[in-house]
Amino acid sequence: MERLTVAEAAERLGVTRDAVRKRIKRHSIEWEVGSDGETYVYVDPSATVEDPSADASGQELGTLAEVLREQVEYLREQLDRAEERDRENRRIIAALTQRIPEIEAPREAREPPETASEETGKGTEPEPDRRPWWQRLFGA
Repeated sequence: MERLTVAEAAERLGVTRDAVRKRIKRHSIEWEVGSDGETYVYVDPSATVEDPSADASGQELGTLAEVLREQVEYLREQLDRAEERDRENRRIIAALTQRIPEIEAPREAREPPETASEETGKGTEPEPDRRPWWQRLFGA
């Protein structure tokens, strides 16, 4: 077993540094923190990409499988975040929907603003009857 830094192990294994860190997190690779604070990983020389004696197709499949596992994990995290955002958006929409009756405009007819001619009394027209047509027609 070789003792390598995370960066060296990633290079030797043909994966990213994050992939090595995730292996450490899952305890699927031996590791330790050195006295200098650096994280060291123990790698079997036959598992490295540089070793010509290793089965290339098997190693390649193992690396590919690891990459795919990492991508699946990443996508699951993204899905969890999206679902959380969706829940929050639904909560906000429900709260706003409940407030719609409070903020609707009043149903009463507004009086038109007074014009300058009305204020002076010149040229005033009689105010139109504001009763519904059926009341005007039947005299109610």
